Amino acid sequence: METTKKRVLLLATGGTIASRQGEEGLEPEPAPPELLTALEELGHYYKITYRSILNLDSSNIQAEEWQLIARSVYEALPVYDGVVITHGTDTMAYTASMLSFMLQNLSKSVVLTGSQLPIGLPLSDARSNLATAFAAVNYGLPGVSIAFHHKIIRGCRAVKVRTMSFDAFESVNSPDRGELFADGIHVIGKHAPEPKGPLTLCDRLCNDVFLLKLIPGTNPRIFDMLLEMNYRGVVLEAFGAGGLHFIRRDLAAQVKRLVENGVAVVVCSQCLYEKSDFSIYEVGRKILSTGVIEARDMTTEAAVTKLMWALGRTDSMDEVRRIFATNYAGEITL
Repeated sequence: METTKKRVLLLATGGTIASRQGEEGLEPEPAPPELLTALEELGHYYKITYRSILNLDSSNIQAEEWQLIARSVYEALPVYDGVVITHGTDTMAYTASMLSFMLQNLSKSVVLTGSQLPIGLPLSDARSNLATAFAAVNYGLPGVSIAFHHKIIRGCRAVKVRTMSFDAFESVNSPDRGELFADGIHVIGKHAPEPKGPLTLCDRLCNDVFLLKLIPGTNPRIFDMLLEMNYRGVVLEAFGAGGLHFIRRDLAAQVKRLVENGVAVVVCSQCLYEKSDFSIYEVGRKILSTGVIEARDMTTEAAVTKLMWALGRTDSMDEVRRIFATNYAGEITL
């Protein structure tokens, strides 16, 4: 008896996977024939619909594009068993994190993928990554994921860590969701809450969020500029387990001024792995006393997008704190 094919929508947004060499470098095109051929081959196993909604290098994908992608997924999910999104690799982790927050109670598979080389080149990883993404949908792995180099990574835990290697992404502070072997997908475990109701689109966000990576000797006046520019949220990448200097150049006093002026300040570590804990050292406790919010073991991409999403939902700092203390999609270990 023939198995019923899963209905999968592929939403194309551009990226390297769909690029060709132009006069000024690689440029994406809406429907490269090699991509359509690859989908035709996968069509032996899945019932695929192709839809191009954007044609951008992912460096040009911003808040407005996140909203378009989220709405497109939300409208399609009642009709399809899952959605695959082809996307450039450079900001894929940001998009995957934001979709993890925008699409609440997601019970179907939404999988982002792309490639390090255009699909038209002989050494491209595009076909393999596409096959992995479709396999994740076929398995029925719920939530937002990134499929890359035979791995399936939770969207809000993914970080691009390599610029040239085919193994471009890693899952930070959380195991991979699954890996592709010769006998299929090996799923590793669950690290996100179960859906508590119907799928909900929560796509309001605030673009007035700034990310600042501190260096020794950071000029405190930078925070005055952020206030003058009317930023509503700031993510600070601090040192080590959690600290920033207060001798000679007192950053703590300026951070406190931000908080007192209604700016939500989220602090995380510059270290890629393991959690921050600002309560360990004096340099961290001084910051905690200003009223900042700890990101703990969240990725920077998840912290930034969650803050944008939180500020799009509320003006209340207490509510922003509550949102950051809630695990929505496996983005934080509580």
